Amino acid sequence: MRLFNVFFTICIFVVAATFAAERNIIFFITDDESPTLGCYGDRCAHTPAIDRIAADGTVFLNAFATTASCSASRSVVMSGIHNHMNGLYGHAHSKHKFAAFPDLVSLALPRVLANEGYRTVQIGKYHVAPEQVFHFETYLKGNSRNAVEMAEKVRDVIMQKSDRPFFIYFGTSDPHRGGGVDKSVPGKYKPDLFGNLPDRGAHDGVDEKFFKPQDVVVPPFLPDTPEVRQELAQYYQSCARIDQGVARLVDILKGAGVYDKTLIVFTSDHGMAFPGGKTTVYEGGLRVPFVVRNPYEKNRGVRSAALISHVDITPSLLDFAGGLHHKRNAPRKWVDPKRFWRDKEHMGLDNRNGGYKFTSYHGRSWLSILGYPQAAGHTEIIASHTFHEIQMYYPMRVLRDREYKLIWNIAHGLPYPFASDLWAASSWQAQWDKGMNAPYGLKTVREYVHRPAFELYRIDKDPWESRNLAGNPEYAEVLKKYQERLRDWQKKLNDPWLLKWEYE
Repeated sequence: MRLFNVFFTICIFVVAATFAAERNIIFFITDDESPTLGCYGDRCAHTPAIDRIAADGTVFLNAFATTASCSASRSVVMSGIHNHMNGLYGHAHSKHKFAAFPDLVSLALPRVLANEGYRTVQIGKYHVAPEQVFHFETYLKGNSRNAVEMAEKVRDVIMQKSDRPFFIYFGTSDPHRGGGVDKSVPGKYKPDLFGNLPDRGAHDGVDEKFFKPQDVVVPPFLPDTPEVRQELAQYYQSCARIDQGVARLVDILKGAGVYDKTLIVFTSDHGMAFPGGKTTVYEGGLRVPFVVRNPYEKNRGVRSAALISHVDITPSLLDFAGGLHHKRNAPRKWVDPKRFWRDKEHMGLDNRNGGYKFTSYHGRSWLSILGYPQAAGHTEIIASHTFHEIQMYYPMRVLRDREYKLIWNIAHGLPYPFASDLWAASSWQAQWDKGMNAPYGLKTVREYVHRPAFELYRIDKDPWESRNLAGNPEYAEVLKKYQERLRDWQKKLNDPWLLKWEYE
């Protein structure tokens, strides 16, 4: 009888595997997380599940957001087009009200994968607009502060027998700030909870990992103060909770017999929510974790030096799905937006595209370089930031390669604007109260708030951007060269802010 039960179980597994579609995709995107993972060498992080995926896949050591702002970044992730062109310049929700141009529907990630026969499923944080452009077939509800619960919510999708592969867009709200402050900490400056429960509480089904302020890793762009350490301890706890959701997802995939038929991508919308990180174009804001496990790639455990950015995601996932036309760098089944919107006049077609033709991607696929530590190409990235909250107009453009990084602060005459949650952060307020000469990481408070028109860093020797070379006569030719290269990129990428070279 026991042998029969074993045989029956094996048969069920074989049948499930037989019915399981090939080339599934899970895209896991967190909210405000830097590469604070064990696979990136962070000695404090507790991320065993992600580290195991990294050991069996490719870790991109030089992966970047194109803008360190939530909605704007996600619009790039889900379109392959920089936000200065796709129209989603800042937050999509509430009074901020930014939205992508309707004609972006021809390139939008869930739309093009649906055209390739995918079941498109979204759970957790969404934060883009309009829905008709970034449309998913199925929307699932789950507590985005509990990735374990979210994983259970997608179990039925993964287990479902179907000849259509699945694409699951899995967005956590961790480790974004939120949930109040830790009132148990004495003194004036109380750390944000970063989604953690007060009094060392635990989210359902989560084995919370707690961190001591003295044990955290303080990145150089932050000051090493008690307030920063207290907030980082909360941040690391939130990141550890994410990892448990990854572990549960992997267990479900294996139980369904599709782990080796599923591409897994793990990243974040941008860097950690501290001044000097989120909303900036410094390394702390743009550098993100990026781990990819392609089950069909033979080379595993690879650490890639290629420079990639979020603008490459949509063409890469479409490439994996077999739907990318490499010569045109566009969907093979590109849909004419005029035809798509013909019977949908309610979309406000008076300004459907901003004068752009959304026929090809800005980014390019990294699928072919998975498994290769020193792949050719992918040697520079472009960043494009305009807004975060509606009150925060501060356009910046960046050209970064392996040697130098140029930042153009287009609105440098203005004081640098703060996101409301970052201004209120105890880690910032403690230094702000000390005055403009107080240190803030490798800068002063004054230097952080008041920025020059150009910042040039020898990024290979000065990875934390401590010494601005833009005003140094010895680097005048380098500055001019990178300015010209940035300007050329802006022309190529249809950047409306290109005209700011001519005045202001």
